[in-house]
Amino acid sequence: MINEDIRYPQVRLVDQEGTMVGVVPIDEAQRRAYDAELDLVLISASADNPVCKIMDYGKFIFEQEKKKREARKNQKIVNVKEVQLKLTTEEHDLDFKVRNARRFLEAGDRVKVVIRFRGREMAHTDQGYDVMGDFAEAVADIGTVDRAARAEGRNMIMFLAPLKD
Repeated sequence: MINEDIRYPQVRLVDQEGTMVGVVPIDEAQRRAYDAELDLVLISASADNPVCKIMDYGKFIFEQEKKKREARKNQKIVNVKEVQLKLTTEEHDLDFKVRNARRFLEAGDRVKVVIRFRGREMAHTDQGYDVMGDFAEAVADIGTVDRAARAEGRNMIMFLAPLKD
């Protein structure tokens, strides 16, 4: 809210240089802003202690948008890549899948490792935990277990996250 939209009887005022003026009636705060040819902007709208600052409202909005753009630009988007295994995955195929998972982790992505149990394999979920443990050890130097292996229906799922630099 700005200028006449502010409906508090008294506000804590900060002037255009950034110094604290103190608690003043709203009409005096609006008069000071008008004399300085600037806007009175409500910074904090708490009921017992509203804070207003005398500033150029257009410049204030521009700075806020600039901060949002900067935060969005610096934000790292983390993708989740999936590696699927079976209980009967052979050694060479497992090495190939570990290599792919290592590549994903090095790129900064999370890796979802899934073991699909088919038919009677559901009776051997304990072997699935062993395979997941071996897989986690194979990538332990560049990734950590983000969520431990857990059986969910006919699948066992584990998440790996890249190590922080």
